Amino acid sequence: MRADRLVSLVLLLRQRGRLTAATLARELEVSPRTVLRDIEALSGAGVPVYAERGRHGGFALLPGFRTELTGLDHEEAVALLTARSGRGEQVLGLGSALASAMRKVVDALPEGHWSTASDAAQRFLVDPDTDLLSRRVVTDEVPGTAMREIRGAVLGGHKLRIHYATPGQAPQWRTVDPIGLVTVRNRAYLLATRSGADRTYRLSRVLAAEELPEPAQRPDEVDLDRLWQERRAQFLSGSDQITALVRVHPARREELASTALAVRAEQPEADAWLCLEVTFQDLRHAEWALWQLATDAEALTPPSLRTALHDRSAALAARYEASSRA
Repeated sequence: MRADRLVSLVLLLRQRGRLTAATLARELEVSPRTVLRDIEALSGAGVPVYAERGRHGGFALLPGFRTELTGLDHEEAVALLTARSGRGEQVLGLGSALASAMRKVVDALPEGHWSTASDAAQRFLVDPDTDLLSRRVVTDEVPGTAMREIRGAVLGGHKLRIHYATPGQAPQWRTVDPIGLVTVRNRAYLLATRSGADRTYRLSRVLAAEELPEPAQRPDEVDLDRLWQERRAQFLSGSDQITALVRVHPARREELASTALAVRAEQPEADAWLCLEVTFQDLRHAEWALWQLATDAEALTPPSLRTALHDRSAALAARYEASSRA
């Protein structure tokens, strides 16, 4: 870990020039005292880093010093620099690792390409914090210590103990054989087996985790994309789920699809609206999703969903009617 930090420190000084100990500490997520010890270690190793005193002082490298790192072409660098705008690395607890990698990417470019690659990456924004309606993107939060144990078990092929909180039940410890990690819409899942049975765990519900020394019982190679599709199909066949036939205005189609579990069929109608066959987790989920769309959507089936939406609308109308009379 310290070796990686020392490389990151050198790259920061190369790419941004003179920096204070406080700034370096913030970038490297350590204390200023640790930065000072690292500066001393670099100097002892022959890296030409020096300190400048005064109000605008800090640490800097002698001009012309360059690290030896593998180069990338311009488009590869732009692609990686743009990728830092995503949230998958945050969900999996790899944010600081990605930041370190980005510094190495920039340093690997010829000096004449530094500014052009950085400027190009600024022209792309991937997954902003809010959409056009100012709705915030919700990202699963996973404790950092638990995430490190989970990653270690997945990559090392070891068994894993997790303290898991199933909704509506008391948290329990479980020992699983981890297969892989999947991120979907800023949510992260652990694909595993438990006593030979397939299990899928949402990482935001893992309260603690411990990597065990025993090897996991799992295949040496795995097609994670295929496995995810199989797990998804199993989930969609759950007994509490319902399938609804919904008419929706084209402008609200994506909003409906994003809240549903799946869109099974779709066809246009004569009035330019769309008719979708949509699966929801349960009746309550379907009622909530359709209520968000107001008059831009109509549930055609099942009758229970139409009744639920009617009763909710009637109750709301009665409340406001009483208010207007008052």
